[in-house]
Amino acid sequence: MAERHRAARGCRAACPAPRALRSPVDDGLHEECGVFGIWAPGADVARLTYFGLHALQHRGQESAGIAVGDGSTVLIRKDLGLVNQVFSEADLAALQGKVALGHVRYCTSGQKNWEGAQPHLAAIDDVIIALAHNGTLVNTDQLRVELERRSIEFRSATDTEVAAKLIGYYTQKTHRIRDGIAKTMRLIRGAYAMAVIRENALYAFRDPNGIRPLLLGELPDGRGWVVASETCALSIVGARYVRDIAPGEVLRISDDGLKTMRGIEPSVPAQCIFEQVYFSRPDSIVDGRSVYSTRFAMGAQLAHEVPASADIVVGVPDSGLPGAEGFASASRLPVKTGFIKDRYVARTFIQPSQELRELGVRLKLNALSDVVRGQRVVLVDDSIVRGTTMNQIVRLVREAGATEVHVRINSPEVTWPCFYGIDTATQDQLISANMSVEGIREFIGADSLGFLSVAGLLRAAPRAMGYCAACFTGEYPVPIPESFSEGSFLAGYEPKRLSRAGAALQMRIEDLAREAALEAAEPKA
Repeated sequence: MAERHRAARGCRAACPAPRALRSPVDDGLHEECGVFGIWAPGADVARLTYFGLHALQHRGQESAGIAVGDGSTVLIRKDLGLVNQVFSEADLAALQGKVALGHVRYCTSGQKNWEGAQPHLAAIDDVIIALAHNGTLVNTDQLRVELERRSIEFRSATDTEVAAKLIGYYTQKTHRIRDGIAKTMRLIRGAYAMAVIRENALYAFRDPNGIRPLLLGELPDGRGWVVASETCALSIVGARYVRDIAPGEVLRISDDGLKTMRGIEPSVPAQCIFEQVYFSRPDSIVDGRSVYSTRFAMGAQLAHEVPASADIVVGVPDSGLPGAEGFASASRLPVKTGFIKDRYVARTFIQPSQELRELGVRLKLNALSDVVRGQRVVLVDDSIVRGTTMNQIVRLVREAGATEVHVRINSPEVTWPCFYGIDTATQDQLISANMSVEGIREFIGADSLGFLSVAGLLRAAPRAMGYCAACFTGEYPVPIPESFSEGSFLAGYEPKRLSRAGAALQMRIEDLAREAALEAAEPKA
């Protein structure tokens, strides 16, 4: 979805600590976005999409947008800001139609402006489409060059626009949007869960590995269909979960009903495991079980693997709380509320002064001294990425009177960059790629430090289909072009690319264009 930042990135064999790329208040992992689409004639689709995006707000807080198909064209409202900052009652009243598409965005880098916000609008002859994308494409540089050679112009530097232009290019050849989507899927590589609307139809499709989530729901009494990144967005509009969109599938919903086709052959299943660790809302359901229950199980497994002699267990709000409960249950220790979180400081338009910014996590968290004073505390969080935030959290707990602080992390060490939609593009950002566990312990000021093992994580989060755990293992399910990953790895790290691009993915734009023209010329049965 977001443009990859192409600034020079120097590798270092060793360093005393990872560079601080963000303010201490914002040191965690971020995924790019959430997608919500609805086809429901007679319903207030814009308003339903608004509430669907509210449920997905945790997936992106930098911009929000809603596009609506009214039967003749597509209208859009999008801007920088949270969902409730971008849309007013007047905006929603002006967006009337029977199909809608919404998006919340976190931009890993690149354009943080109106044009970069989604859904992205594009024209295919006299048809307007809107496209929303969760993920990152890794081979758009070459595709952009090929499209520009065909006099196709771009207004932004996002991979989402490249996908939209490809869909338009092949739709003109095949005369059907779903076929244009299928041709595009044979060229683009990476992680993508995308939805498209035109004036009277909704389309949804996923990459062949299913790295990013996308699922289908049905409104009560057969009143319509919903596609969304998580089940929590279905629940808020009263929709029933039907199934996940299959890897490589193209779904079309219109007056003709729900139709499905295979856009590309599915590959090795590899859904991002960080959905379970951090990104998904705890009440969302994955593989028939709530994310909360999975994180609880991870915490229990963590207690078995890295126990601690302590008096109480405290979770770091919010994603560390289920793991803390699991750890406490398995350890037979009391779990306590050790922090109060200010849930509104991040929603203000007013930027803090430098003096306040230097207070870091104190803008969001305040330790309860009467809970932790005189206690040996197990502090449970979901992950450590750059390390600066945990350093401040440990200091908060010590200043509140804890006698010992034992940090336990509800996931393995994040040692490898992600190229599929998380904002860790280079290894020198990652403290675990630069330091030993003992070095990290000293850096954050803890009495002890322990991480959940990869095997333990997979044991706590079982699923019939496979996971992408590349950020922990360096085993990338989709090959990463060297031009895309240049400067991303530290010396001595050799990533493992488990799969290789097949012949279909090696085809060029003209090859598929020629094939599409031949197919369009064939008489239809």
